[in-house]
Order: sequence, then structure tokens, then C-alpha cells
Amino acid sequence: MALTVQDFKDILNVGIQLTVEKDGNKLLNTIVDKGMQITNCDASTLYLYEDNVLKFRIMRTISQNVCRGVDGEPITDIPPVPFKEENVCAYTAIHRKVVNIEDVYHSEEFDFSGPKRYDAMTGFRTQSMLVIPVENNTGDLIGVLQMMNAQDENGNVIPFDPQYEIIIRSLGSLAAIELSNIQYVEEIKEQLHSFVEAMATAIDERTPYNGSHTRKVAEYATILAKKINEKYEAGECEEAFDDERLEKLQLAALLHDIGKMIVPRSVMNRATRMDRDMAALEDRLALLTCYYEIDALKGKITTEEYEEKAALLKDILEFVHRIDNVGFLQQEDFDRVQEIAKMYYEKEGGEKVYYITERERVCLSVRKGTLTDEDRTIMESHVTMTAKILSKVHFNKNYIDVPRWAAEHHEYLNGSGYPNHINGEQLDTETRILAIADIYDALTASDRPYKPPMPKAKACAILHSMVEEGKLEGRFVDWLEEAVMAENQNA
Repeated sequence: MALTVQDFKDILNVGIQLTVEKDGNKLLNTIVDKGMQITNCDASTLYLYEDNVLKFRIMRTISQNVCRGVDGEPITDIPPVPFKEENVCAYTAIHRKVVNIEDVYHSEEFDFSGPKRYDAMTGFRTQSMLVIPVENNTGDLIGVLQMMNAQDENGNVIPFDPQYEIIIRSLGSLAAIELSNIQYVEEIKEQLHSFVEAMATAIDERTPYNGSHTRKVAEYATILAKKINEKYEAGECEEAFDDERLEKLQLAALLHDIGKMIVPRSVMNRATRMDRDMAALEDRLALLTCYYEIDALKGKITTEEYEEKAALLKDILEFVHRIDNVGFLQQEDFDRVQEIAKMYYEKEGGEKVYYITERERVCLSVRKGTLTDEDRTIMESHVTMTAKILSKVHFNKNYIDVPRWAAEHHEYLNGSGYPNHINGEQLDTETRILAIADIYDALTASDRPYKPPMPKAKACAILHSMVEEGKLEGRFVDWLEEAVMAENQNA
């Protein structure tokens, strides 16, 4: 039977469909469906080559209403075909040859005991068979397409016309090339994700504190994005996150603190105001106590004066220990630090030994947290370094916004954030989400040495206060609160 012009048009259209399909499972289904349509056959089986065997991937039989594997679920109840030449599919795969058999029951070239057993169990009668290797443009074997029982216009089983061999093989090759491209894209995506995971691990491992921060920010960002999807479904939000957009948001969250790789450990690990400086202060106050004791023994000061100085130094040390780890420094404590900073012991020759150094004064004067202004400037530089580091990484057009979102997570709607003071008109939804997720985790984290974890309700109250200041997106804060509070109820 000669092919008509319309046949050629249909074949060309199938070829176009194969080259534009980006879903691997749909692509495999297209190979089977279009192959059956072109050859007008009743049944087809697609095998994929894996681990040196041919695994059943899709099975279609129109007359018996068999349709397996089309949803992407693997067919595991049928053993794979071993690579033995007596099996027609294996032979085709090994030699990359098309096999066209008129009637398997009259063929002695291959072992057809398998199809015959299947026929006996199902009532199907395998007759004509066309077996075609599916390989890509580099000659890699992807699988084997087995087609059975070609039919004429009246539904009678006939042999497969040889003219279809080259057509189906060509379409199979097109599909294989596109499938390889899909797999290549997935491999590139996996490489990107593995790189991001490695960077997130490196960041978190740099400090024993807030070691889960990176992944917690990704978790809260995901929670908020899914809540946005719920609001979109309810008609309360004009945008939503599909899988691709959610993936990019998660990548940005995992990369948002990559700049902390360059922040000195002395700043990253400052658990208290004094941190490692405390030992030097303790030694100095102990030494000063000895100085006063020696002065008393030499008669330079009275015993009462020595006891007074020793008690003062002891009290100062106790005071320093008390304020070293408080979250917020009270004004009276701040003022006392300034007074202590003026106190000194004068050695012979006029050398003054101050009770606390200027650096210690600065550290002890920190109003909130543990970082001095200098330390905070260094810490805040991590966002600039995040942008700089990620600028050296090639992100394709699908991920082009990821590094920018990551680097803008400390920007606020009113322009008061850092480092670039970007206002709300320039901030994408993803950036707004990351800002909220970052702050929420900082407030509720249980691994911060300078403060206990804040209750969820209180943390949300602080977020709302930042909304009132014009810093954060109000509805997003509302929806995150709704989501995290629902977790408490479901726990």
C-alpha cells in the first residue's frame, strides 16, 4: 500500500510533536500512540534499556483494552527481558536491526514462548510483529518498540508493510534524541540542585549556631508560597506558584546566605557580647586584685581599701557575666559599663591599667544581640558577597532571577533595608517572601546562644509591627501566621 500525501503530512506532524514535547512520559506515550496510528496496529510494547536488560515501560492493546504504564508508573510485575539473542527484542537491541515477522507462530528464528504464553492467558493472538530499536543521534540505545498485529481497513491482521520500518525507526530516533535532551536538562538541573545543597551545607557547617537557618528559611518560604496558592484558588490573590516557580524560590532561599562564607568566624560565632574576650578580662581583674593586695602588703593602701577594691573587682566581674548574654541591655547597665570603663589601676611610673579595655567597653555596650557596630557592618556585608559570589555562577534564563532574589532578602518595602535600599516597587514577590521567612526563623530559632526561641505568636506580632513600619508585605505576614498557627493546631 503506497503512502499518500496526507500520510506524509501526518508523519511530519508526528515528527514535530516529538521534537517539541518536553515531558518525558508524554514523549514515550507519543512514540507508542503515533506508531500504532501510522501502522494501524492493535498492540504495542515499549521497552527501556536499563541495567543491561529491557524493562517493560508501556503496554497497549486496543482490542483487549490494555493500557499500562501510560501514567508513568513502572510495570514491575513482569520480569524484564534479558539480553539473549533468542529473544526478538533483545536481538533487535543487540544488533540495532529492525525485525519484521509475518506470523510469530510460523517463525523459528526466535523464541516466542513468551508471547505464546501471554496469548494463552489472555486470549490474544499475536501474529504479525515489527520490532524496532530506539536510539539517539549518538547511537546510544534507549529502548525497543515492539508493534503487533497490523490491520487492514476491515480489521484483518496483516503483515507490517516494510515501508513503515524506516518511518517508525526515524520517529523513534527523533523521540530518543528529544528524550536524551530532556534527560540532559534534568541532569543539569540535578547538578544545580546538588551545588546549591553543597553550598547550603557549607554555610550551615561554618558555625555551631543557627546551623539549620538556611533550610528553615527555605521551609518557611515554601509554606508561604503554598499558602499563596491556596489564596489564589480562593480568589484572594492574583498570583500563584507552579512547580517551576516554587523550585526557583527554594533555590534562592538555600543560597540567600552564601555570602556568609567570607564572614570571619569570630563574628559568625559570637555567642555572647564578650565571647572569647571574657577570659582575658577575667585574668586582668584577677591580676588587678593581686596588685591591690601587694599594695596593701607594702602599706601603700590600707587593708580596708584593699578589701573594698577586691570586692569592687569581684562585683564588676559578676556584673559583666550577668549582662554578657542578655538579649537587650538596659539603660542603667549601659551607663554602668561606661563608668567602669573610666576605672583603672595606676602602676608605678604612672602607667594606667584600665579595668576594661576600649574594645570590651564597646562589646559590653551593645544594646541588642552580641554584635558591635563594626561586627554588624561585617555581617551585613554578606548580602553584597552573596551577589558577588552568585554573579560568578552561570544561571540559564530559567533561573536568571534566583541570584537577585537571594541577594535582596534584607531589602524592605520602604527602602530602609540593605545593602541597596531598594523600595517596594522594585522588589519581586519572591524577595518579599524571603525577607519574611528570614526574619521569622531568626526570631523563632532554638539554636541561637544569645536568646531563647521566641513563641510563634510573639514572632508574628513583631512581623506585624514591621508591616506597620512599612517594611514587610502585610498580607504575606497574615498568611504565614495563618499557616504556622495551623501547624500548632494540627500537631
